[in-house]
Amino acid sequence: MEADAIDKPSPLETLKRALDQGTARQVHRLVNSMHPAEVASLLESLPPPQRDIVWDCVDPEFEGDVLVELNEEVRGNLIRGMDTDELVAAAEGLEVDDLADLLRDLPEAVNQRVLRSMDSQDRERLRTVLAYDEDTAGGLMNTDAVSVRPDVTLETVLRYLRMRGELPDRTDALFVVNRHDRYLGSLHVTRLLTVDADRTVGEVMDTDVAGIPPETPATDVAALFQDRDLVSAAVVSADGRLLGRITVDDVVDVIREVADHSVMSMAGLDEDADMFAGVVPSAQRRGVWLGINLATAFLAAWVVGLFEATIDKVVALAVLMPIVASMGGVAGTQTLTLIVRGLALGQIERANARWLLTKEIAVAILNGIAWATVVAVVALLWYRDWKIAGVIFAAMVINLLAAAFAGVTVPLVLKRMGVDPALAGGVVLTTVTDVVGFASLLGLGTLVLL
Repeated sequence: MEADAIDKPSPLETLKRALDQGTARQVHRLVNSMHPAEVASLLESLPPPQRDIVWDCVDPEFEGDVLVELNEEVRGNLIRGMDTDELVAAAEGLEVDDLADLLRDLPEAVNQRVLRSMDSQDRERLRTVLAYDEDTAGGLMNTDAVSVRPDVTLETVLRYLRMRGELPDRTDALFVVNRHDRYLGSLHVTRLLTVDADRTVGEVMDTDVAGIPPETPATDVAALFQDRDLVSAAVVSADGRLLGRITVDDVVDVIREVADHSVMSMAGLDEDADMFAGVVPSAQRRGVWLGINLATAFLAAWVVGLFEATIDKVVALAVLMPIVASMGGVAGTQTLTLIVRGLALGQIERANARWLLTKEIAVAILNGIAWATVVAVVALLWYRDWKIAGVIFAAMVINLLAAAFAGVTVPLVLKRMGVDPALAGGVVLTTVTDVVGFASLLGLGTLVLL
C-alpha cells in the first residue's frame, strides 16, 4: 500500500500528461475537481503556454477563488488576459477580505463595476478593509464577525444563531460588544454549547485576548496568533469599536509570505516573482543585484591589488586566499540568517542585541581557532613553512570574528535605516568578509613573510 502511494503520480504530473496527450476533457475534469489553492499552485508550476491552457479550463465560478490564491505576478498576467465582464464575474461571491486583495490588482473600471454590483452594506464593509494597507490587521480582516450583547442569556444567543441559519467560515467564537459596538471580549462556541444556557454572555465570555488595532503589522498579528494559539481574533478601532475579525487561514498566508520573503530576498529576488517569467524580465530583476555585487567585488579586488608585490613573492598566499574568504562568508551567512530570522519573528531588540553579539563572537572564536588550526596544519604540511601556517591561522580567526560581528550588526543597522536586512544584508556581509579576509591574510603576509 505504501508502494502504491509512492508510485502514484502527483497532480502536476497527471496534468502534464493530460496536456501532452491533448485530452482537454480530462484536463477540465481534473482542474475543476481540485481546491482553488491547488489549482493556483499548479498554475504557478507551469510555463506560460501550458498555464494559459489550464486557466481556460477553470470554470468561471471558481476563477475568483483561484486568482486570490495566486502570487501577484502570475495573477497580474492572467488578469491582463481577461475582459471586464470576466473579471467582474470572478469577483462576485468572494469574501470581503479576499475581494479586497483582488481589487488592488484590478483595473479601476472593473473596481467601479464590482462596487456598483454590491449592496450598500457589503460596499461599506469592503471600503472599510480597503482603507487599510494590505499588510496590516485592517487589510487582513474580514467584516463578517458575529457579535452579541453581554446581558443576554446563552439560550437567547442559541435561538439567534438558529434564526440566522449559518455562521461565517472558521467561526470559533462570537464577539461581545456593548450597545455602542465597543468590543468587550469573546464567547467561544464550545462554552456556548457546554455551559448552562441560563447564564449570561457576560458571565462566561473571555476577556483575556484584547482586540487588535487595525494598523498592527501583519507580522505582529501572526506572532500573536502563534503565541496565543488563536483561531480568530477581533480587530478593534482606536475608540474600541469592533471592525471585523482575522482568522487563522489569513495568518498562515502571512507566515508563508514572510518565509518566502526571507529566503528569496537573501538572493536579491522577489517572492512574488513568476518562476516561469520570460528570460528578459528575469534577467533584468537579477541583473540589479549582480551589478551591486560586482561593485563590491571590485572593492575586494582593489584590496588584493594593494598587495600585488606580496603575492608575486609569496605565491602560497594566492592559493590560500579563497579558503579565508570562503570560511568567513559561510560563518557570516550562518549568523546573518539567524539574525534576519529573529528580526522577522520580533525576537531581537536593542535589549538583547548585545548579548547575541557576545555569543556570536564567542562562537566565532571557538570555530575560528578549531578550523584555523586544521588549515594551518594542512598549510604547514603543504609548504613546510611555519610562518605561512601562522599567517593563515591568524587571518582565518580574524575573518571569522569580523564575519560574526558583521552578521549581527549589519542587519540591525540596515533595519534601523529602513532597509530590508534580508534583501541587502548578504551583499554587505560578502563585502566585509572578502575585504577583511584578503586584507588580513595579505597584510599579515607582508609583515611576516617579506
